Amino acid sequence: MTDLAAEFEAERGHLMAVAHRMLGSRSEAEDAVQETWLRYAGAFADPAARAQIRELRGWLTTTCSRICLDVLRSARVRREAYPGQWLPEPVVTDVPAADGFAPDPAERAVRADQLGTALLVVLERLSPEQRVAFVLHDVFAVPFATVADVLGTTTVAARQLASRARRAVAAPDVPRHTADLAEQQRVLAAFIAAAESGELERLVQVLAPDVVLIGDSGGHFPAARRPVVGPEAVARFVLGLFGQASRYGDRVLARPVLVDGALGWQAETVFRDGRPIRVVTSFAVHDGRITGVFNQLNPEKVAQLPAVGAQTGWPPHS
Repeated sequence: MTDLAAEFEAERGHLMAVAHRMLGSRSEAEDAVQETWLRYAGAFADPAARAQIRELRGWLTTTCSRICLDVLRSARVRREAYPGQWLPEPVVTDVPAADGFAPDPAERAVRADQLGTALLVVLERLSPEQRVAFVLHDVFAVPFATVADVLGTTTVAARQLASRARRAVAAPDVPRHTADLAEQQRVLAAFIAAAESGELERLVQVLAPDVVLIGDSGGHFPAARRPVVGPEAVARFVLGLFGQASRYGDRVLARPVLVDGALGWQAETVFRDGRPIRVVTSFAVHDGRITGVFNQLNPEKVAQLPAVGAQTGWPPHS
């Protein structure tokens, strides 16, 4: 059992990457990986059975993917009853060194393996089968024969599922996120300066023509029930938020962070009824403008994050 545990731990990072891309939830991904371990330990407690598996990563990936497929199918029902808009649980990490790269190559590899919120939101449009086919083949280069085995279908059908998913991900209304960290920092600095100025036209210039803003409060706090679309509508919404934050003054704490690998911020304050409120905001940036703004303020999805810290304030300058 000790050998089995060591082998599994060596693959845990890979399995978390697969499960997180499929499920869009860190906690659900951790549960799926744990279930994969239980099945692995149960199936191969006999060394003779373990010896028959030549490619351990392939076996674990297939098993984990089948677990994720079951979760996605049940999650689809839950999401249909979700109050308001849905965003994934944010994976928040510190902003790296000023040169835009982590000092440790291992840290850099971890960041490269993270998802932007924009892609996770787009993946929610897919059917469970399309999402699994796309993630396995297009992201992890799993052969279609294996994808078909996971889905319980034919190789031809697996190809079609991945193709449909690919078209959905590349649809014209999908927020594009292609900027490196240095460009994100420049654009976000311009965004914050424009929002602080209170000038609508100045803020509009930082936003892409097809920009979209999505907020997820899980029904706990007021939030737009539909996406806010277009530069003027988004700019007015953002100016309203910045105006509220300015009125709170030193009661708002914020710090720049990476959210699923993209630049954003984590903020904390007190709602008007006295409840603490924590917001994680991330952005999608393409061609020097913001294409997507994503506000996660559902307390159930941000409760696990550490406190911002009293040494920070509003606005969140990097």
